[in-house]
Amino acid sequence: RSNTGETMAWSESVDTLLANKDGLTAFRTFLKSEFSEENVEFWLACEDFKKTKSSTKITSKAQKIYSEFIKADAPKEINIDFHTKNHISQNISEPTLSCFDDAQRLIYSLMAKDSFPRFLRSEAYEELVRKQQNGNQKRWLPFL
Repeated sequence: RSNTGETMAWSESVDTLLANKDGLTAFRTFLKSEFSEENVEFWLACEDFKKTKSSTKITSKAQKIYSEFIKADAPKEINIDFHTKNHISQNISEPTLSCFDDAQRLIYSLMAKDSFPRFLRSEAYEELVRKQQNGNQKRWLPFL
């Protein structure tokens, strides 16, 4: 259950939304309804990947991200330009912690400019805000 004002705060920025557990869940649900949840899943996988310390794990995690999101006909293939995809493909055999940065930036930008504004206009988000506002009124006005 999100705190007072939290749901409305998600509208401040895509960062605020992604940093909040409930916000992220609501956004993922919305993206699923639009058949584009691979974008947020890729972004989260990259965030996790950048925290990887072990060099053996860097290679295995990079391969997993590549095969899940980047390679042609990947099960959750993200929509990135040929140049970015090609650059990753050429360097995936010796991955670095920054090997997905360009693709992650593109997907972040796509979510911020496209999916996020649609989420804020969605019935699902408006319903969450309404529920929160109604809950707050009841808390402050016990006679309602």
